[in-house]
Amino acid sequence: MIITFYGATREVTGSMHLFSANKDHILLDCGMFQGRRKESEMKNRIFPIDPKMVTNMVLSHAHIDHSGRIPLLTEGGFTGRIVTTRTTADACQYLLLDAAKIQESDASYLNYKTLRSHLYKIQESSRKKVSNREKMEIQRILKKDRHELNVDTIGRLMDEYNLKTIDPLFTTPEAEKALAFFDGYPYETPVTIGKSMTVTFFDAGHILGSAMCLIRFRENGKSYTVCYTGDIGRFDRPILNDPTMHFPEDSRDIDLMIMESTYGARHHETVDDLKERMKTAINETVEKGGSVLIPAFAYGRTQDVVYVLHELYDEGKVPRVPVFVDSPLASKLTKVFAEHPEVYDRETHETFLERGKNPFDFPELRYTETVEESMEIMKETRPHIVISSSGMCEAGRILHHLRWKIHNPRNTVLIVGYMAEHTLGRRIVELGWEYEQSGRAGQAPELSILGKTYPLNARVVKLSGFSAHADQEEMTRFLKKGNLKVKRIAVVHGEEDQSLKFADHLNSHGFKATVPQRGESIRLT
Repeated sequence: MIITFYGATREVTGSMHLFSANKDHILLDCGMFQGRRKESEMKNRIFPIDPKMVTNMVLSHAHIDHSGRIPLLTEGGFTGRIVTTRTTADACQYLLLDAAKIQESDASYLNYKTLRSHLYKIQESSRKKVSNREKMEIQRILKKDRHELNVDTIGRLMDEYNLKTIDPLFTTPEAEKALAFFDGYPYETPVTIGKSMTVTFFDAGHILGSAMCLIRFRENGKSYTVCYTGDIGRFDRPILNDPTMHFPEDSRDIDLMIMESTYGARHHETVDDLKERMKTAINETVEKGGSVLIPAFAYGRTQDVVYVLHELYDEGKVPRVPVFVDSPLASKLTKVFAEHPEVYDRETHETFLERGKNPFDFPELRYTETVEESMEIMKETRPHIVISSSGMCEAGRILHHLRWKIHNPRNTVLIVGYMAEHTLGRRIVELGWEYEQSGRAGQAPELSILGKTYPLNARVVKLSGFSAHADQEEMTRFLKKGNLKVKRIAVVHGEEDQSLKFADHLNSHGFKATVPQRGESIRLT
């Protein structure tokens, strides 16, 4: 058996590992790289293996850094099945289509900017500066209205002027085609994925439907078990069950564990602490007449935040200002949560369901759909709370809310999730922290959003307790207090310093852990 690591090795995004045994090739995740645009673009477009050689794929969960390149796999000649949990299959129906829409939208916008700049230069060839009237006329040609680009006209003119066109990584029809390859299964049900090979999913507690994948197989007359953790969730979080700790007797001996390390050298605050800190942040902001902006992943984090806000509102601990979930995708994915109450934890049933309440709905909460609704929220001057995606502030409506709100010191940007290196979210966290450490002295740091520069006058508050990833202590708890017997660990899905420190930590606790390089292989004999 050979496992080769192609993504999320010494970095967080782009999860992809190839498992080979008995002439079968099983792909574990097929995630998208996220971060610097040019670097991520190159990594995402270069598929490291031939999709035709892949027998089947196993998907640990629906997040785009684990699922986002599946349309490239299916377009490349893959003929197998994508095996995952039922809930993950349901969520991907929305997430992959949304990812395609973002790819198409980003490509269209970049082409628009290229063409607009070229047309400006043509006008400038006969004079020093293009007038505002001429700029407006050019934009009128390239747009259908204020918010929608005229894609057909842009494409035709790009060809006419022989300009290089940016193509989306994949399109909506390609994403729709990929969804036909999904097979969803319940937890703890062995599924055949190759010759003498099965996978069984166990609840990882990370997001709804997330799974640890136990692969059992026989090769050359010998039995093996490999555990791919995917992303491990936290203990005692709202909504979801804790990560599985007790596995069947015949699956306890693990020859190789492929284990995440997103927070391998960090420690989270407790769930109770984050609720108290959220209350404080909201109260302090509203008292100043400001609003709270919360960048959040549409699947998992948005629902976590809504849940805690619902509790705070019911308990009367914060003023009942309007709450807007400004993400059509989050609205759709909240329906997935509503359709799978069987995977909620006991506390959620007792706090809400058994009292006839919907955890994700209360009188002050409004889910928005249209661009016009989103624009109205941006213009709202009364105190309110906005939850919007994307979670790392790299795309989507969050960018427009940021450019409307970060210049105002009365407002607060509440960070509730992990921000990868080289993302706008990471810059907001780091610059906001540095500014607070200086006592907010001098000129505020500046951020570039959608091509324009804005001062970061808003307060930045980070709540690490909302993280859906286990920290060092919780991952150690999973290994030492669970009933698995692990012979060897390959540490993945973490920035290099986190992975290396976590491997050192594991080795100091008696485990045998290494951190593979991208493209490196491990052989089990």
